[in-house]
Amino acid sequence: MTTNAAQAALQSVPALLARNASQWGNLTAYREKEFGIWQSWTWKQAADEVRSMALGFLALGMAKGDHVAIIGRNRPALYWSMVAAQSVGAIPVALYQDAVAEEMAYVLEHCGARFAICGDQEQVDKVIEVQEKVSGIEQILYLDKRGMRKYDHGHMNWLEDVQSEGRAGQSRFEPELKKRTDALDYDSTCVMLYTSGTTGKPKGVVLSNRNIIETARASCEFDKLTYKDQILAYLPMAWVGDFIFSMGQAFWAGFCVNCPENATTMMSDLREIGPTYFFAPPRVFETMLTTVMIRMEDAGPSKKRMFDKYMAHARKVGGDILDGKPVSGGDKLKYRMGEMLVYGPLKNTLGLSNIRVAYTAGEAIGPEIFDFYRSLGINLKQLYGQTEASVFITQQPDGEVRSDTVGVPSPGVEVKIAESGEVFYRSPGVFVEYYKNPESTASTKDAEGWVATGDAGFFEEGTGHLRIIDRAKDVGKMADGSLFAPKYVENKLKFFPNILEAVVFGAGRDRCVAFINIDLTAVGNWAERNNIAYSSYQELAGHPRVLGMIQEHVEEVNASVAQDPMLSGCQIHRFLVLHKELDADDGEMTRTRKVRRNIVAEKFADLIAGLYDGAESVYTETEVSYEDGRKGALKATVQMRDAKVVPGQTQRIAAE
Repeated sequence: MTTNAAQAALQSVPALLARNASQWGNLTAYREKEFGIWQSWTWKQAADEVRSMALGFLALGMAKGDHVAIIGRNRPALYWSMVAAQSVGAIPVALYQDAVAEEMAYVLEHCGARFAICGDQEQVDKVIEVQEKVSGIEQILYLDKRGMRKYDHGHMNWLEDVQSEGRAGQSRFEPELKKRTDALDYDSTCVMLYTSGTTGKPKGVVLSNRNIIETARASCEFDKLTYKDQILAYLPMAWVGDFIFSMGQAFWAGFCVNCPENATTMMSDLREIGPTYFFAPPRVFETMLTTVMIRMEDAGPSKKRMFDKYMAHARKVGGDILDGKPVSGGDKLKYRMGEMLVYGPLKNTLGLSNIRVAYTAGEAIGPEIFDFYRSLGINLKQLYGQTEASVFITQQPDGEVRSDTVGVPSPGVEVKIAESGEVFYRSPGVFVEYYKNPESTASTKDAEGWVATGDAGFFEEGTGHLRIIDRAKDVGKMADGSLFAPKYVENKLKFFPNILEAVVFGAGRDRCVAFINIDLTAVGNWAERNNIAYSSYQELAGHPRVLGMIQEHVEEVNASVAQDPMLSGCQIHRFLVLHKELDADDGEMTRTRKVRRNIVAEKFADLIAGLYDGAESVYTETEVSYEDGRKGALKATVQMRDAKVVPGQTQRIAAE
């Protein structure tokens, strides 16, 4: 069989698994850390696990087209359950494991799931809690049996028992399994993933085998990913990024997927694995850098001097060395010394020593943070993507990496900018439809396959790189007609390690105001070094010295925004530091940590009014949700602050 013919036969994820078991059978496909010990499975062993699971699903009566909910943290068996469901013609639907029961109920009811596969007792309890509202669930399967002994097992099974049943019934179910797996093609549904629901109810995005496999093939070729690579699977399984990295690309390239023990051990597990391929949202890279800087503040004077000296040199030449640009022999020698004394040990501490390709996306990353990692020799790049695109819309080629763009169109992707400034794309990765929502499908994807991203952007002349300004729906006008782009300002604010989140308001108004969340780790460490006592987030957020520090950051951002003639009207005139962190459990953010701007504006309308009315402080009571589901009220008097505004070009033009 020729290479092209062999690739043409790989039209489903189960087909890729069969290829991998045959071609790389003895190579490690999965690792999982449990009870402090790494356990490994080869591609052949993984294929056997998937096969026994698929046979067990047939024994339970799983039918073609059934929706199968997968709920839990990243574990090999849950990835296998996705492939096993696909093998019998069913459709896996991953849910966010930290979603509250009500959020789960909506997705389970909307997709009509007959089966729910849960990681542990906590997830089983959530499904049981919503079963009265959700009509379709007939079987609950669970992976971790701890705490499950006294449950009613009439419609509940341990996943290993299901596999044992499959092995026992192999001769009965094998012909049916082969028939269903062989029937899978490029147009068969591979997975259904739900959008984050920033502005309304989440939508079920139907992705075909063509979408996933073509995208995985093109992106693997773009970054030369092979079976020799390693990835750490720690992002939510319900997020399209995890699916394309840990399933699509892993199955296409044949590289190893490593699952950490839990969220709290992720950083130490990262160090132990030392992946070659890594993705993290900006917040993870920011947290890593904050940790480094906190430790250096506590280091001895000589260590601190050495760190500062070599990091200054890295900022000067590190990026050029990484990009293969000319650098003098003396600078190269000094950089090599820095590699031995500072950069190498630092990368080892962070678990990034072996990184060949790293990506960040989802939000803009601060230029200083981005350049810090690249100066260490870490090939950190940006991409721009969506669930509806099977992730990849644009990527940054090696040697063309910058902090202020999201790169050029990914292989096989066409991108155009509408007259309104909105970004459109089409590619083999474009989703099939929104499940049970033809109206939204039609309004998002036209007859020619062009998809509206909802983002405003433009291509740079000369480089062909795409720059994203903001969400198109959020871009508006100030009262004087000047441009209002809140995300642009929010991202600049979040570049400061002390600021975790920011929400800017001002559409249709004469000036902008902002809500700010402090980063408790960074500000808490600063408070400790400055002998500032506090007992809670709320007390620290309202401390006068903290407010003064945040005011300096806001005014620094205003000075930066003032230099942009299009956006200088977006400077922040007044701000407050919120008395609570914005939280997905309180509905203020999505599970992917995107702010629900309208909900925040409605929930804190009294605080917005205070900012615009010139109040010095506002007393407010806010409903909050606790981890056990109870509701409570948080009472606070929130201080308001004025910030210095720099006359911008648009303001000068208006004055003239």
